[in-house]
Amino acid sequence: MYSILSVYYDDIVDTWPRQLENMTLDFIAQEYVKLVLLLGQHHTDYVDAYYGPDNWSPQTKPRPLAELLIRALTLSETLNVVGCNSQQKQRKQLLVIQLNSVISFIRMLQGNTLSFQEESRQVYDTYSPEVDTKQLDSALAELNQLLPGANELNQKLNDYFQALIVPTDKVSSVFSAAITEAKNRSKQYIALPQTESFKLELVKDQVWSGYNWYKGAAHSVIQLNTDFPLHIHRALDLACHEGYPGHHLFNSLIEKHLVNELGWMEYCIYPLFSPISLLAEGSANYGIELTFPPSERLSFERDVLFPLAGIAPSKADMLAQVRQQVQKLAYADNWVAEHYLDGKITKEQAIELLMKYALTDKEKSTQRIRFIEANRAYVINYNLGQDLVKNYVERHAASDSQEAKWQAFSTLLKNPKTASMMRA
Repeated sequence: MYSILSVYYDDIVDTWPRQLENMTLDFIAQEYVKLVLLLGQHHTDYVDAYYGPDNWSPQTKPRPLAELLIRALTLSETLNVVGCNSQQKQRKQLLVIQLNSVISFIRMLQGNTLSFQEESRQVYDTYSPEVDTKQLDSALAELNQLLPGANELNQKLNDYFQALIVPTDKVSSVFSAAITEAKNRSKQYIALPQTESFKLELVKDQVWSGYNWYKGAAHSVIQLNTDFPLHIHRALDLACHEGYPGHHLFNSLIEKHLVNELGWMEYCIYPLFSPISLLAEGSANYGIELTFPPSERLSFERDVLFPLAGIAPSKADMLAQVRQQVQKLAYADNWVAEHYLDGKITKEQAIELLMKYALTDKEKSTQRIRFIEANRAYVINYNLGQDLVKNYVERHAASDSQEAKWQAFSTLLKNPKTASMMRA
């Protein structure tokens, strides 16, 4: 029945339908979930969330990667020839792309070395656009004119942000106000699951500033890393990205509509290093500007968050201008990551380039390199993901109104697409 079946282990094959015409997408999806769980035994961060049946979780020691590769190839080959109706065409297309990513990730764990761009394409179904350093330099020059002082720009920006640090004893109240407003705005356009909830935790010693751990049943644990101070302009970023309409809402909608209502079990697991992450991170970032358009963000920060943090509201207007300029440097992260991971620059040079183009201090730049080392090409999912989601939503919105954009955004969250699918 399958061309590579003879090298596949019998204890798995014996559970499969013996005739191809009896094979279904539902069966392939179930086997896909079990495969991702097995692969998660080889990389502790690979399975970011799982809320499927307990008896699908591995009960034995890790299986060899070579066996998992055969399993993945067999699933992929079978999926390519399994039929589906028009309603499941997109489902099959995304599952094909996800399985191809699994195959590439297994080979990476086996020692197969990929360039940054090849990893981006094979694991995340896309590539990072070329970065013009002249445009970055131009953005730096404009920001340098905006900020007062005669120091190096990196130092000027960090000095400026020092006056915008939320006092430690006010972090919880500021973040709570930010996420409450984000939730209230999101639920005007998207029906939230009735039982959805989250728990906030403050943690240390992480390579990220915030993280959402989705636990299933519409519940998340949102963690904020307190190794570095929370600047006032990051409160709404984190509230939207990790909460509403970001990771927490995205996963809640996936669980409600695709897993619970349709029974598409491939969505009960979230492999972190996979094409779905571009949509997850991209929608979480785009959700910030969708939820808080620039003028509304300025008003809310100035009138609510600044007073809560004990920071003078008069500083809000300048912050909005600075943030707009800093956003022009977003792709510098990809550029530095590519050159570092491809061995074109040393770690020390990468840190220096982040200090120049990302404008972070040495400690924060070093932390970012730790993130890049741990997650590699994953960095493209934030900036490129944001741009792809934004372009997709604006192309498919019935009008330029906020309501139309939210409708297109909501539809995308409930009917996930990978990068190549969004570009089509």
